[in-house]
Amino acid sequence: MADSSVSFLLDKLSVLLQEEVNLQKGVREDVVYIKDELERHKALLMVADDALEHKDPELKVWVKRVRDIANDMEDAVDEYNFRLVDQHGKNNNKNSSFHKISFGIKTMKARHKIASNIQGIKSKVEAISHGRPNISEVRTSSSKRLSSKIDSQGDALLLEEADLVGIEQPKKQLNDMLFKDESGRAVISIYGMGGLGKTTLAKQVYDDPKVQKRFRIHAWVNLSQSSKLEELLKDLVQQLHNVIGKPAPEAVGQMKSEKLKEVIKNLLQRSRYLIVLDDVWHANIWDAVKLALPNNDRGSRVMLTTRKKDIALYSCAELGKDFHLEFLPEQEAWSLFCRKTFQGDNNSCPPHLEEVCKNILKLCGGLPLAIVAISGVLSTRGRTNIEDWQMVCRSFGSEIQGNDKLEDMKKVISLSFNELPYYLKSCLLYLSIFPEFHAIEPMRLIRLWIAEGFINGEDGKTLEEVADSYIKELLNRSLLQVVGKTSDGRMKTCRMHDLLREIVSLKSRDQNFATIAKDQDMVWPERVRRLSVINSSHNVLLQQNMTTLFQLRSLLMFALSDSLNSFSLHELGSNGLKWLRVLDLQDAPLEAFPVEIVNLYLLKYLSLKNTKVKNIPGSIKKLQYLETLNLKQTYVTELPAEIAELKRLRHLLVYRYEIESYAYFHSRHGFKVAAPIGNMLSLQKLCFIEVDQGSGALMVELGKLTQLRRLGIRKMRQKDGAALCSSIEKMINLRSLSITAIDEDEIIDIHDISKPPQYLQQLYLSGRLEKFPCWISSLKNLVRVFLKWSRLKEDPLVFLQDLPNLRHVEFLQVYVGETMHFNAKGFPSLKVLGLDDLEGLKSMIIEEGAMQGLKKLIIQQCGSFKNVPLGIEHLTKLKNIEFFDMPKELIMALRPNVGKDYWSVQNVPSIYSSYWRDGGWDVYSLETFGEQESDSNHSSAMRRSLEVPTLWKV
Repeated sequence: MADSSVSFLLDKLSVLLQEEVNLQKGVREDVVYIKDELERHKALLMVADDALEHKDPELKVWVKRVRDIANDMEDAVDEYNFRLVDQHGKNNNKNSSFHKISFGIKTMKARHKIASNIQGIKSKVEAISHGRPNISEVRTSSSKRLSSKIDSQGDALLLEEADLVGIEQPKKQLNDMLFKDESGRAVISIYGMGGLGKTTLAKQVYDDPKVQKRFRIHAWVNLSQSSKLEELLKDLVQQLHNVIGKPAPEAVGQMKSEKLKEVIKNLLQRSRYLIVLDDVWHANIWDAVKLALPNNDRGSRVMLTTRKKDIALYSCAELGKDFHLEFLPEQEAWSLFCRKTFQGDNNSCPPHLEEVCKNILKLCGGLPLAIVAISGVLSTRGRTNIEDWQMVCRSFGSEIQGNDKLEDMKKVISLSFNELPYYLKSCLLYLSIFPEFHAIEPMRLIRLWIAEGFINGEDGKTLEEVADSYIKELLNRSLLQVVGKTSDGRMKTCRMHDLLREIVSLKSRDQNFATIAKDQDMVWPERVRRLSVINSSHNVLLQQNMTTLFQLRSLLMFALSDSLNSFSLHELGSNGLKWLRVLDLQDAPLEAFPVEIVNLYLLKYLSLKNTKVKNIPGSIKKLQYLETLNLKQTYVTELPAEIAELKRLRHLLVYRYEIESYAYFHSRHGFKVAAPIGNMLSLQKLCFIEVDQGSGALMVELGKLTQLRRLGIRKMRQKDGAALCSSIEKMINLRSLSITAIDEDEIIDIHDISKPPQYLQQLYLSGRLEKFPCWISSLKNLVRVFLKWSRLKEDPLVFLQDLPNLRHVEFLQVYVGETMHFNAKGFPSLKVLGLDDLEGLKSMIIEEGAMQGLKKLIIQQCGSFKNVPLGIEHLTKLKNIEFFDMPKELIMALRPNVGKDYWSVQNVPSIYSSYWRDGGWDVYSLETFGEQESDSNHSSAMRRSLEVPTLWKV
């Protein structure tokens, strides 16, 4: 957005005018003039939203010119900072007369060039000021909207069952089709217009515990218009291996389509399976995939969603049924509209707004997505001013009526976008940089937004906390959807709905906000400031013979198929990258640290995550503006001492973990550093630093990092416990703490913490504990506790049961006693409980009232545990029980109808038992346990219920 570009620039100009270095004669006056003029234009830009730009071509051209000028001026300011301010500040005697004279001589040429550039920009500003369009009749009729007070992560774009009125009947029909007594493979095709809720309906059916119980082998595959067959098949292979509990062979990455089909067919041949193909656009995709899905006469099903009726009819022609999802009838549409718009008013529309609301609802045409989107806009409006609501209706006008339903929906979503405050528009536009269906980690997005300069500082909050509030606001406005959640309810990944993404991407291209390079025949804009490269870097190199001007501030690469070892960043042009702020090479096929990176003076964000980079050069100290360095899942094990010179670094992430051996003590690798880490006072996240070398001094250094929110320590020694405790007491902002001993027999001595960090939410301890640290009992904000190898003689439940917010507890070799006792009213918020390898445990007592919210119970490798937990029937919210390598006596006692203790768990929807045999997991439902053997290749996920890949992340 042009107003965002100008706002960021005005902040920079304010700083520039306060610098100690004298500007070239006349330059200061020019900068003041430019700043004043842009301040005048800013108010106009705030109301020049997309709708107005499209109606007024003259205004659209003018806005583009303002945007270009803001970018040119930003370049000039960066040039000034680099050539003059920082060079001037490097000398300790910068105030001496000699230094001033010397500095003036050395920089004369640079200052002259900068003055010339600014003079040229001033001329352009004068031109746009004189040619400013007359839009005096355009005025905003309402003040800034109040932020939604509903702080939920509900996503209205991927509608919940409760939101999609009338879903009960179609869901029942689909369930009947899935459970129909037909042995052959059947295809169920759900078709209809985009936004009707096809994916929502399919997901509700797919996630039904009864469905997943019937189809233990299941997978959900997202498609798109540009889906590649090989990538689709690789995704399916990976999902199937995840669900059977075996890592996919490394060779899968190099397999061609025919071999992949063969692998899938072999995996599915002896199983009853359910495969969902979501959003199929081309019949040839179905033709190719169906060859990999065997008709094994076991009642397998394929569920397919598509917007095209011909694909739906074609795919289920042999054996199956098509299912057409209709638009919502008037009454059901009104019910949905009121529930989403008037959530704080008993879901009831005030009488004085009923007429205008029904007129607005007509514009949605019975499309659930459109209804929820417009409701998200209206829900934050005041209820008293009817003119405010009528303006929304008028803004659609006659041009909308008569258009097809997809255009109606696009206009509704566009209104949702245009209603955003300017600072959120840039944040939402930025999501168009990510590929389709890319699940985005919130912290990655937050760090990128900060590096881009999108986040405005607020008193009493870190930039990360402000950015997090932006994400919540987008969620509350139904412009983001939650894809995955952690066990403690936090959002793990998010994305935009595909239709919303399409609209936002159009806006991004129209405003030249970002350039997406994924097709060789794409049309490039005149200027490129943010560049997202998808599939191949070759697309970028081809542009060197074109007239496109690269003025990159951000470069992100996704799903590269060609090696970056042959790709030099310098090839983008000598000036194309010099002011780069963001460089994200996550998942790139990169084996060595690109040497050009250390010359990217303004770089704030650098990610080499999931690459094969092994070493970081000491010259990284040149990146004095760096705030995020992400080296997760690389082969970096040691950082140069110069890393401590990066005083602005906020997030230092260096570790690698082995998913398949999560219970192995040395499954995670951190990094060593011989540097005064305490000098990095801006650090908020430090994971995982190995402290076995120079540990005494290093523990003291850690105490200087008072801004830390997350700390991960590896190779801890008992003798350093006191020093670490002293340092932790100073970390008053700490939210997450992970400590791993140097080996599983080493004692973690962290008992002497008199002032524990009261905001701590996550605690991970791996190593011996002589006794349970009592201070943990005072952490009222704690939501996760994961303990490994503690070998406590005292029942750890005593110290944890009264914590009000504790939602997830995992124990691995934590307790050597025979009985665990869950007292009444204990663990009031617990949702997930995992007990692993408690060899001495013989019994479990659950009093009535304990763990009233527990949804998932996992018990594994407790060889002495042969009796059903006493009082398990009190856990009325329990949805899932999973046993791994547990005694046969326990499992037989729970068999339906025949087990003596089945009555105590008869209301639990899902109960399974698995055993490790011959290199694979054999999985049984309790109905068949003891009657038949299942193929170990078709078993459920190896400890997947413990969220193995994320269990010990910090």
